Amino acid sequence: MRASYFCKKLSELGIDTVSGVPDSLLKNFCEYLDKSQNGETDDGIRFKHFTAENEGGAAGICAGAYLATGRPACLYMQNSGIGNVVNPICSLFHRDVYDIPLLMLVGWRGEPGVKDEPQHVFQGKATIKLLEDMDIETFVVSKDTTDEEVNELFETLGKLLKDNRQCAVVVKKGTFVDEKSRAKTNGRDYVREEAIGDILKLIGENDPVFSTTGKISREVYEQSDKIYGNHSRCFLTVGSMGHTSMIAFGYKANHPEKRVFCIDGDGAVLMHMGSMAFIAEQQPENFVHIVINNNAHESVGGMDTAAKHADFAAIAKDCGYKNVYIAENKEELEKAFAAIENNTELTLIEVRVALGARDDLGRPKETPRENKAVFMGKVNG
Repeated sequence: MRASYFCKKLSELGIDTVSGVPDSLLKNFCEYLDKSQNGETDDGIRFKHFTAENEGGAAGICAGAYLATGRPACLYMQNSGIGNVVNPICSLFHRDVYDIPLLMLVGWRGEPGVKDEPQHVFQGKATIKLLEDMDIETFVVSKDTTDEEVNELFETLGKLLKDNRQCAVVVKKGTFVDEKSRAKTNGRDYVREEAIGDILKLIGENDPVFSTTGKISREVYEQSDKIYGNHSRCFLTVGSMGHTSMIAFGYKANHPEKRVFCIDGDGAVLMHMGSMAFIAEQQPENFVHIVINNNAHESVGGMDTAAKHADFAAIAKDCGYKNVYIAENKEELEKAFAAIENNTELTLIEVRVALGARDDLGRPKETPRENKAVFMGKVNG
């Protein structure tokens, strides 16, 4: 179905506030919302669209919109984000608490019977049950869902929302067909994959590396293989978005003698930003936190993050990181590494990079369990 038609039906329910965290399965939906908000659609429908930094925050926006207008809002996410909304749904929206209506749109990664990446498989299996266990009326749409079936679905959704219920539409892969979209740029020149290659060359060959979810870990995997012939000292955090720095800290706390590197992303850092304050409070020595910043959730469709208004180096400094650097090219990156070569204090390096990735960018060939076993064998010696 076309995202524009689905959004028209949302508007007919009185919904004009939409917030969430992007998902590749919802890319066309999100792009339509942005066009609508900017007055670039022909249908006259205008949504207030807020790309939040985590799903719980987006749920808060939806609750606040209802309190202001008396109308329900729409919350969207990948199914991996359900965990971030369990508490808001159960302790804020539910009929036993504030009784606030909500329509959720959930991208179904790891749908049973559909090939997907390993981090999505169990989440996909549990998706429907998780939603139903929270008393959320759940429906599924696919590329085979007809306009007539969509109309019937929205009649049902309208009745549920009038009764202040929470309901979810789970979206299968390929449901939303392509809408015309424009290429995005952030005006930067440093290619992320090149930056990651440069970082790996500057890191000691035996130093543990923890990399965040999405294309960053895929590029760490390929660049490490290209440079060193293996990726054994790299822990590729293929899921758990926003938690890589804490995984790295947990490792560091048990290996104080090692220098540990965390290669993070702007969207991941923003999702659970309290981790920076925690790490700064702990002041681990020889802990280098690298934030690759392209101002976008590129791995799930390229929607903007709030990073274009955030100065990660300044934030880190205010939190208590001792050394902070910004690099926009290879030379500045090399200067930052030279400055910390003999400095063991807590460090953050923000690397500002361009949007985009190779069309043929690969994925890890090993399973996460195999990656874990090889990593532990390499870095725990």
